Amino acid sequence: MATPLAILTDNDVRALLLSLTKADIERLQDSLAEALHTYSTGTQDETACSSNQPHRTSIKLKNGSTLLFMPAATCDGAGMKILTLADTSSNNHSSNGVGAGVQKHLARADTTSSSSSGGSGSGSGSKLSNNSSGSESIASFTSSSSSSSSLPTSISSKPSTTDSLSPTTTTTTTTNPAPHGTLTLLDRHGRPRALLSASTLTAFRTALASTMLLRRRETVHTITVFGAGQQAYWHIRLSLLLRGADIKRVNIINRSFARAQPLLQDFYSEAQHDWRSGTKFSVLSAEYGEYDRVLKEEVRKADAIFCCTAASTPLFPPEHLTAHEGRRKGRLVAAIGSYRPSMAELHPDVLRQAVGPGQLLQQQQHHHRHHHHHKHAASSGVVVVDSLSACLRDAGEVVQAGLGPEQLVEIGELVMLKRQAEAKKRAGGEASVVDRQTDGLKEWLVKGNVVYKSVGLGLMDVVVGGDLVTLAAEKGVGTWVDGF
Repeated sequence: MATPLAILTDNDVRALLLSLTKADIERLQDSLAEALHTYSTGTQDETACSSNQPHRTSIKLKNGSTLLFMPAATCDGAGMKILTLADTSSNNHSSNGVGAGVQKHLARADTTSSSSSGGSGSGSGSKLSNNSSGSESIASFTSSSSSSSSLPTSISSKPSTTDSLSPTTTTTTTTNPAPHGTLTLLDRHGRPRALLSASTLTAFRTALASTMLLRRRETVHTITVFGAGQQAYWHIRLSLLLRGADIKRVNIINRSFARAQPLLQDFYSEAQHDWRSGTKFSVLSAEYGEYDRVLKEEVRKADAIFCCTAASTPLFPPEHLTAHEGRRKGRLVAAIGSYRPSMAELHPDVLRQAVGPGQLLQQQQHHHRHHHHHKHAASSGVVVVDSLSACLRDAGEVVQAGLGPEQLVEIGELVMLKRQAEAKKRAGGEASVVDRQTDGLKEWLVKGNVVYKSVGLGLMDVVVGGDLVTLAAEKGVGTWVDGF
């Protein structure tokens, strides 16, 4: 008897994702890492190898939006995501970054949360203070309740339900709607297996890949996130699930303070109180009177930066990272929002410096007698990408920086380094120059300046979507149609 067709709405997908634990996320990342490793290093005999993956294609619609087709195949089957991307030509995000002549006013909120261990308890109240001087006003909030949560009065309160934990529709607007579409999955025999809504799935799988690199980082006390939509939500949520014990501060930077409020509300819902306890959140908008100064501080203090906007111009001046003060610490910088050659969240100089001579050595804490390098990069640095061919073609940061394939390394070549080393050790292999170079590369991933650029892969959708269908079957989520 044929397997029923699974149909997962966006609410179904969201419910599944919100139920995931840290262990669940790590298992999904391990599954994705296996697929990406095969994509980057596999032979043509392996279905998921890059040479066997068809290129994505697109159609420009009359309303200016883009219809994107992203097919992919794995050893377990195949699939294709069809996604509609809104026209961003009239939605310039430079107000988030370095655009000249931007009118800036203060709109900043700081919130801190702490909870007692165990028990539901009763709320011990909240403290809200507003200080105003001219155009400046700061709202700060502290909650000591483990069962209730309040927000500054400028942020509307919603009931703490399951739906309130998800990225609300108000985190995006008609000027920047979230992408929407479907993912169709086929089994290894080509029979229909599932149909999933692709909106939340796309944001989640992108964050799932980005935070694979975050898992490796030695120090993650402060993260800075540009944007306030679904991508921002899932990058923050997964970061806290994976490294919540380490993360003390989350800085959200968005061009509109009002649009960041629902995102903050999501993280202050009652049911989320336990796992993000003790993390301080701040929201900075381009309306803030001292935006440039605080922007520099929050970029430089960050141990990880996630750029989650459809920006057409860089979000911050390159000197924030390329100047001496910006290079005093190693950090992870992930840019996942732009997807066309004309779009860029990072200034090309940030990438050019990342691939400069000796950059893999720059942040090393120990002095080695050999050079650390990837096979494509010699003694220079590299920029990590999800797909070499796709980023050389579509990633604005890579294109505008004039980078070549020898200056890029696919994430699939890096995520399995530890497993490769362990396998060789079990086989009784001896250390070699290559092993020592690999050790240096691993140390760079842990402590160094790592720039990651992603434009999205259909393979990610098919792998993560397939795993979610398996979870849905186990948990009884979705609609299942016999005889399709």
